[in-house]
Parts: sequence; C-alpha cells; structure tokens
Amino acid sequence: MFTDMTTPPIPFTEIAGQKLSSEQSAYLEGLFAGLRNRGLTFGDVLPNPAAAPAKPDLDDLIPEERIKRELHPLDAYPLLLQHAAANQAPDKENTFRFKWQGLFFLTPNKEAFMARLRIPGGQLHSFQLRELANIADQLTSGYLQITTRANLQMRLIQPKDTVEFLRRIQAIGLHTRGAGADNIRNLTCDPTSGVDPDELVETLPLVQQLGQFILNHREFYDLPRKFNIAFHGGGKIPTVEDTNDIGFKAVKVVAQAPSPVSGPTDAPLVASHLVTDQIAEGIYFRCALGGATGHKAFARDLGVLVRPEEILKVTAALLRVYIANGNRGDRKKARLKHLLETWTLDQYLAETEKLLGYQLLRVPANAQSAAVPSASAPAHPHVGVFSQRQRGLNWIGAAVPVGQITARQLRRLAEIADLYGSGEVRLTVWQNVVIPNIKDAFVETAKKALVKLGFDWRQSNLRSGFIACTGNSHCKFASANTKGHALELMAWLDRRVQLDQPINVHLTGCPNSCAQHYMGDLGLLGAKVKVGGESVEGYHIFVGGGFGDKQAVGRQLFTGVSVDSLKPTVERILRNYLKHRLAGETFLAFTTRHDLGRLQELLGEE
Repeated sequence: MFTDMTTPPIPFTEIAGQKLSSEQSAYLEGLFAGLRNRGLTFGDVLPNPAAAPAKPDLDDLIPEERIKRELHPLDAYPLLLQHAAANQAPDKENTFRFKWQGLFFLTPNKEAFMARLRIPGGQLHSFQLRELANIADQLTSGYLQITTRANLQMRLIQPKDTVEFLRRIQAIGLHTRGAGADNIRNLTCDPTSGVDPDELVETLPLVQQLGQFILNHREFYDLPRKFNIAFHGGGKIPTVEDTNDIGFKAVKVVAQAPSPVSGPTDAPLVASHLVTDQIAEGIYFRCALGGATGHKAFARDLGVLVRPEEILKVTAALLRVYIANGNRGDRKKARLKHLLETWTLDQYLAETEKLLGYQLLRVPANAQSAAVPSASAPAHPHVGVFSQRQRGLNWIGAAVPVGQITARQLRRLAEIADLYGSGEVRLTVWQNVVIPNIKDAFVETAKKALVKLGFDWRQSNLRSGFIACTGNSHCKFASANTKGHALELMAWLDRRVQLDQPINVHLTGCPNSCAQHYMGDLGLLGAKVKVGGESVEGYHIFVGGGFGDKQAVGRQLFTGVSVDSLKPTVERILRNYLKHRLAGETFLAFTTRHDLGRLQELLGEE
C-alpha cells in the first residue's frame, strides 16, 4: 500500500539474505527517489529483521551430496547430449550423475555403459520384447540379463549411442530414470499377480500406481542411498519382501483360525492369516522396514495393518521420513537399516503418522498369526506349469540359466507368448520368466518350445535354485566370474549329486551382495585367494540362509576356496549333507541343527 510517510532512501539492504550489489542499490535508490518525488513510498515494507538461513557450504558435504547439490542429476541430460555428440566417456562426477538416467559407466572393466531398466512388477509385453531384442543387437552386446529385482540390464552401450538408446526404451513405454544410485530401485511384486489362485490380493496394480507416482515426484530422486520396495500378495512364488527396505506382505484378518489344509508338512506357507476379533475382517498388508541382506539384515515388522487403498500415501510418507532423516554424511551408514539402528520402530512410525495426519491401524496385541500351506506348492515354485484361477488357463515358469538371455531368445520368447499365451511375460526375482494365460490345449506345445529355446520348465532341485550376479566380466566390484562359475558348477553337480530336496545356491561377486548370498542355502561370495603365492579367483562359502517363514542369515563355513577347488568342495558339502541328515531333512534344517564347528567337521569330510 502506498503512503506519504517519510522513509529511508531504500527500506531494505538485502534480498533473500544476499547483500545488495552497488548496481542494485543505485537502481533502487533511483526508483524510491522517483516515488518520493511523487509523494509516495512503501509504508508496509520494513527492513529484513533477520537474514535467511545460510546455504550449506558445499565443501562440507561428502562428494556424492555435493555433486547432487551443484547440479541435480535429473538436470544433467544436456551433459549427456554433449557426451553423446562427442562420443566422450564421462568423468567421475558425471559417471555418478548419469546413473539417474539408468546408465552405468563400466570402467575399468569396459569403456562403455550398462543400462538398467525400470519394469514395475517385471511385466513385459511381446512388442516390448521384440524392440528390446532389436536394441540389444543394434546398440548393445546382443544379450540381456535378468536381475534379482525382476528387471533387465543391457550392456556395452557406447557413449555416442546413449541418447538413442534412452529414446527407444521410452518409445516402448519403459523407463530407466532412477534405476541406480540414490533412488528407489525397480519395484517388485508377485510375478503371478492376477492369475494365482493362492493370492490374497493383486499386487501388480499397486506397483504400477506406485511406479507412476515416483516417476512424477522429483523429491524421490534424492535419497540418502539406494532403496528397495517389494510386495507379496500371498501367491505361490516368493518375492523375498523381507530383504527390502520396505516390504509389504498381504494378510487376511479373520475372527477364527482357518482349518489346516492337508498336504506336505514342509509345503510353503502361502496365505498368512491374522486371527483377531478386534479388527474388521478383510485383506490388509503388514509392513516391515529395514531389510538389506548385503548387511545381514531382514526387515522388521512395523506393527501396523495397511489397507490396499492406503498403500500409495503410506509408502510416500515412509519414504519422506527416510529422505528427511537418513544419514547423508556417511555412505556406509546411509541405508534405512542404519537409521533404524538409532531410531526405534515406534519413533519411525510416529514421524510417518505426522506426515499422514492420522494413525495407522495397529496389530492387536493378542492377535494370532496362522498360515495355510498350499498342498500343490512345488519345491521351486518359480519353475513349472500351474493352473490359473481363470478356468482353462495356465502359467509356465521357465528357468533362464543365471538370468542371461540373447536377443534371438528374446524374440522367440515373444513369439511363444503371442502364439500360446496373451502376449505377456513376467520377470521374477529368481532370474527366470513366467508366461501367463496359456490355454490347456497349448501347454504341451509351449513346454516343448521353451525347452528348444534353452529355458527349462521342469523343476530341478539343483538347477532351479541357482542365482548369480553379473560378476567381474562387467562389474568392477566383483572378484569372480560368478555367472560362468555358476554354469560350470551346475553342470558338475548335476552329473554327480542327486538331491531329493530343493536347494538354493546364490553366487555374488562382492559384499554388495546383489545375488543375496546370505539368504541362500549355499551362498558363495567372490574373493581373491592366494594359491602358490598367486592371487586367483575364489569364494567364501556360506550355509544356512533362508527367507520368509524360514528367515536366516547364512554362516561362513569355509574361507578362500579357489575356483579350481570350488566344484569338488561344493560336491563334498552336498554329499555329506545327504549322508548325515535325518530322513527327508532339508539343507536349511540340517545346517540350523548344528553349530558351525560341527558343520565344518561333517561337511568337510573327504
């Protein structure tokens, strides 16, 4: 409001905490002099009582946080254009920034990029598979890798091809944004969502909604560190949600405990129930926080029940609490797990509810958990032929050896999905594929086509449980060629050991544990081993890991086994397990029953 009150030449000396320059002062003095000559002034403008809070000194930040503050990585796309035009490799800082576009420079292994896609729930369609195959042939190494987040990685992209690669990926409705670094990684859920008769709730729509929400909210692209989220709706195939920073698991609230279903006593518990008469019956999600198997941590139950329609806003609130309070000064202590080492779960829940503006439903203190085993659940439920809840339709889970697939195989897979299914393929966290909606009449033909392709639908107690990370062929952190060694080990054991119980063997190249070696029955951690004074590839061997209702962290059994000794050593472990176990005892039960010293004696016998 203008008044004719007398005022100083300039009623303020700062703007947003910054001192006025001489040029700014001169301009404003002229402006206010002109106003005074007209008998006017700004009567309601007073000097700034306090300067705005000073911006943090970038020099005080750790390098990663400084890089993000100097230029948000999502704003680095013009730099990517420049690098592509010059076919230029990125320096260290831009290598970090370009991870926000899903691009990972592989130096010193290769002078090229790896791209990681974002495929919420692992759902793909045949037209996408065909274009991915074309992109693989024309711009990458010609093959793809299925990851343990139901995702795809493509390798050896030259800097000059990065922009075209991203354009073609986006043209088929897929994304790479935020696939690495301090972001929310690919969202995972039941690969048989919508078709599994055992499931309590469809999780694929929830993951797709959450993925779209994240994609359009910039705040979720500046986390203290990487972040994993998984859903399990109660279907046959485990999603290992308890290894994620946030894991949601569906439960059915009932007033009375369900009658047990007849079947094998060791059948997987596929449908959890919560027995209480204090809450309305229905389907809810239990929420667990802080899983990170590379750090030997499983997620801990938050003690709340979340309705499916609340998932989006509850997840957003949980994320915002972490963004605001996670450690940004020490990358080694920045995961949600580390925050929960200094905070209680109740404290985290209280902060979440402040953002929500209401209290979440608590699990009653006297509630009892119950589970119904599936009489038809197989040893490795991600491999095999299964009837869908839709009459006359089936899904087939087919093992992809160590998750590696060529462009030719991808095209043929798209053809099989079109000819015998609905043109849809789902990826799983077990590095394999699921083809849904296959009519009864086409099952046998589809099975033969998959075997001819090199993907076996027949469950194997040994082969179906192998998982391997990228290894040192393309990852600078890995100490061993995990995929190559996994294939050799599979072939060796398959000829020499007959198992009547399923076993999971996880090979990971470094302590980051992308293949989650701590949760395998047998976990193999890549290492450099001294043999005759020379450093060679090898592994530390862990036993007794598990997940879900058999949650356990593997214990280190043997240290520094060279790759030449690995095959006979693992063979000896399995043979001694068969020799010393109780009748029908699983490997996990056997290793749990003995202390480490006794296991070393029993499993190390010649």
